[in-house]
Amino acid sequence: MKILKTVDLKGFGKKYQGKVRDYYIQKNNRIIITTDRQSAFDKILGFIPHKGQVLTQLSQFWFDKTRDIIQNHLISIPDPNVMIVKNCKVIPIEMVVRGYISGSTSTSAWTAYAKGDRIIYGIKFPEGLEKNQKLKTPIITPTTKAERGHDEKLTEKEILQRKIVTKKIYSQMKKAALQLFERGTKICAKAGIILVDTKYEFGLDEKGELMLIDEIHTPDSSRFWIKKTYKKRFQKGQEPENFDKEFLRLWFKEKGYSGEGKPPKMPEGFIAKVSKRYISIYEKLTGKRFKADLSNNPSKRIQQNLSTYR
Repeated sequence: MKILKTVDLKGFGKKYQGKVRDYYIQKNNRIIITTDRQSAFDKILGFIPHKGQVLTQLSQFWFDKTRDIIQNHLISIPDPNVMIVKNCKVIPIEMVVRGYISGSTSTSAWTAYAKGDRIIYGIKFPEGLEKNQKLKTPIITPTTKAERGHDEKLTEKEILQRKIVTKKIYSQMKKAALQLFERGTKICAKAGIILVDTKYEFGLDEKGELMLIDEIHTPDSSRFWIKKTYKKRFQKGQEPENFDKEFLRLWFKEKGYSGEGKPPKMPEGFIAKVSKRYISIYEKLTGKRFKADLSNNPSKRIQQNLSTYR
């Protein structure tokens, strides 16, 4: 088994590279290849075995579970790391929905709250909140969508003033985001998991209709906690047990790294732990055993599986 760092395909359309995914743009569709690249703090920090496969197959699970709420871009999955999706006009906003006040990144609500801010993303927060506390109702805290560099906080007022989208489309985005979060919360709860916060991305199809794109409720786009131990750990002021990138972020922070300069190298044992966490959350949420693809040449495998999509 080898990790998938990137894939260079000839004759499949124009390529561009995101933090974790490689994209090939065709006339009506696009090919999304989810690699094993690990990002945090808006930087590539290394590679995690099986990560790309987990993200692809977990997104497939959630797209199937939510297509009654909003249409999504998924057409097919010809390979464990590949999605064929509809081409659409990407809306450059990440709709972050939060059920708890938490996080360690520059755009997290807790980071701003801990500094003394009480109006965050245009939303007024009460005094006396503690880190990892549940909010009365889920809130939407949008950010810009940056392929490179840092995402930036947005408010609804700024989105409409900049005319990033119309008021009608943004209202649809808000409604869909909250409905998706509610659905995700219920499904996660049945698996003994708390969906803490997550991000949704949207696009417009050829008719100008809104659709869900990218990924949904994965360890890269969401924070997950173990439900059984949350209350006791919160009361003790301990960090919740998590199944997401926060485990990795906290490890880097303990090493004194928060996105500036050269990141410390992840040891093999830690990489294995991160990989196991990705697999565990997939199995907990889907109720299925993860069948890892163990091919020695994933790039060649992908090219073969995509042979009919030239």
